[in-house]
Amino acid sequence: MSDETADDRVPLDDLGDTPALSTLLSRRTPLVDPAVQLATLDAIELPGGDFDAKLACAGLPPLVARKVRVFQINVGKLCNMTCRHCHVDAGPDRWAETMDRPTMEACLRALDRTEADTVDITGGAPELNPHFRWLVDECVARGKHVIDRCNLTVLLLGRTRGLPEWLAERGVEVVASLPHNRRSNTDAQRGSGTYDRSIAAMKLLNAAGYGAGDPKRVLTLMHNPSGAWLPSAQAAMEREWKASLERDHGVRFDRLIALNNMPISRFLEWLESTGNTEAYLKRLLDAFNPGAVSGLMCTDTLSVGWDGRIYDCDFNQMLAMEADMDRPHVDAYDPAQHDGRAVRTARHCFGCTAGAGSSCGGATT
Repeated sequence: MSDETADDRVPLDDLGDTPALSTLLSRRTPLVDPAVQLATLDAIELPGGDFDAKLACAGLPPLVARKVRVFQINVGKLCNMTCRHCHVDAGPDRWAETMDRPTMEACLRALDRTEADTVDITGGAPELNPHFRWLVDECVARGKHVIDRCNLTVLLLGRTRGLPEWLAERGVEVVASLPHNRRSNTDAQRGSGTYDRSIAAMKLLNAAGYGAGDPKRVLTLMHNPSGAWLPSAQAAMEREWKASLERDHGVRFDRLIALNNMPISRFLEWLESTGNTEAYLKRLLDAFNPGAVSGLMCTDTLSVGWDGRIYDCDFNQMLAMEADMDRPHVDAYDPAQHDGRAVRTARHCFGCTAGAGSSCGGATT
């Protein structure tokens, strides 16, 4: 098993990328407060805009939690990038929100009390947590399918040298965020030069065996639109991206997933600054798809924040909407309180039920 010390921080000059902007936290904007984000969405005139009422109108029951299939761990908000669409408000200044080793150990104890077969490790850039490799090893030792939610460019930092090979040896699936297969769209969202660095990182992953159809070395790319619209059809995009990325750059990947942008955090700030909030919410509401509801991640995912608090999903986590439990903390996790409990919802949930649906695993229909 490998480990790094808690004091092994990444030097700021090693965080590398040109940020698209600074974090909400560093600018101390009102939207850094989750309550302000929720109030901003609630203030919009949106007939039929209550999520639970929309479910009822469609003849669907309220969302309830089922047995945990995916144990998601957000190991911190530290990131080498500061992207315009980020729902986490991650960035190089988010040192304080980093999961420590005791909290990870509590996560593992809770994991052992579930029937989850997948551990989804996310951030920020999860690879920057000093205990990332230790956590991966512990989950692999338990026979779990491990997902690393990677921004690609983090693989080019000095401290992550050799990480693609290390992940490949353990059969970790890399879910890599790449907003678009075109340079201009990616750089507009993530910062100048990000696309070229992302391609360089994909080449490292390909050299380690990722993207070649090996079920133990799966490279999944994750797309999200760069504006206030919904993704194109996921399957068609996958075919186009595979052809263009191999033709233009000689890089390969195994599958593509498409996510709708959630109207929270820095994407909500962009919506507000461009006057698109109301139009985007209406677009999500008008595109409500009852068929997408059964595949929502909040019904079979346990999402744990960097401080050990438990949520229904990563989006609720960023809005401080804790799970409906007596004590929603990983230290006190009780499976008996999980199954059948109500999932907490608000207007941002329309982001997951619009169009083909949207989940951490991509389209839900």
